[in-house]
Amino acid sequence: MRLRNKPWAQDKIDHYSKIVVPNPENWKGRWKEVFGNDNPIHIEVGTGKGQFICGMAERYPDINFIGIERQKSIIVSAIDKVADTELDNIHLMNINAIDLKDYFALNEVQRVYLNFSDPWPKNRHEKRRLTFETFLNAYETILIPKGEVHLKTDNQYLFEYSLYSFSKYEMLIQNISLDLHRSAWSGNVMTEYEEKFSAIGNRIYRCEAVYRGKD
Repeated sequence: MRLRNKPWAQDKIDHYSKIVVPNPENWKGRWKEVFGNDNPIHIEVGTGKGQFICGMAERYPDINFIGIERQKSIIVSAIDKVADTELDNIHLMNINAIDLKDYFALNEVQRVYLNFSDPWPKNRHEKRRLTFETFLNAYETILIPKGEVHLKTDNQYLFEYSLYSFSKYEMLIQNISLDLHRSAWSGNVMTEYEEKFSAIGNRIYRCEAVYRGKD
């Protein structure tokens, strides 16, 4: 789906500099200074319109959340949601996730969320999938030892591919759900896409992948 161009998006991003962190590379290794505390940091890669990250920040006030979205025309909607919450444990970044290691230091993040990522179904686009090995390497670099990646999607192919990719990277896969909304899983915070897809009967797939760490 082609995104509608919003020529005013950059101006809005600049205006809300307290929400969308400007020059985030300057805070590499210093994100606790941005939040003003030593709480754990969780990031959502591809935060979309911000419903999930806002819901999580509200539910878990003792965790700092950073939503990452590279599309300016999308992140402006997330800005509105964050502003409405008036929470101080959430920020946004308008960057490309492939460059995560430029913005976070070694072991600076505790968890990564991947929610309804673009499946990039064509084989020639495999390297763009957020569970491809280069992304898994980036997450491992910024995560604490035995840090976690939590994945949700309605795309069966992407889910199966991700399970294979996690396994190939020798990660421990746990809490697998092949139909999340018909499972006993509790505490789920839905995204906009999740609400839309589940309403029309699509299965929601979920799992957690844990890096084994160095002994």
